[in-house]
Amino acid sequence: PLVPHEGLPIWAFRVQSMQLLPGVHTIGEIEMLKFLKARSDGDKSILIIDSRTPDWVRKGSIPSAINIPWTQLYPESSSYQPFVVEDLLTSRFGAKVDEGIWDFSNAKTLVMFCNGPWCGQSPTNIKALVNMGYPADKIYWYRGGMQAWNALGLTTTTSP
Repeated sequence: PLVPHEGLPIWAFRVQSMQLLPGVHTIGEIEMLKFLKARSDGDKSILIIDSRTPDWVRKGSIPSAINIPWTQLYPESSSYQPFVVEDLLTSRFGAKVDEGIWDFSNAKTLVMFCNGPWCGQSPTNIKALVNMGYPADKIYWYRGGMQAWNALGLTTTTSP
């Protein structure tokens, strides 16, 4: 039987569909490398987001990725705090809010990943963002995640 990891619900561990949501782009390693190159060339309109919990990230992540655990954006998580999410959307993602109305017209392109096709952490983040109104066409999902990245021997970074 499947055993949840650190409080993740059992549904978080199942093979994810290739097309996560209408409008969300599913990408592979070549596309991820292109996004990494654009970031390293100074393109600040792109954020690479590791949606895993910090215990996973400490084991290694894709270079230049920032960690935004799925628990921060998922409204049913005990870690969810609306004001933290609002700050994240405005200060990191480039969204604006005026009297409770969100404007995502200048929002950043998000490239999200987690452990791999069996992991639900980045899909949970992506679904939460789309439910908040974030444009699906500004979200790219690296479905292979760390499983494919490591299997190909691509560079990883570790944090203490």
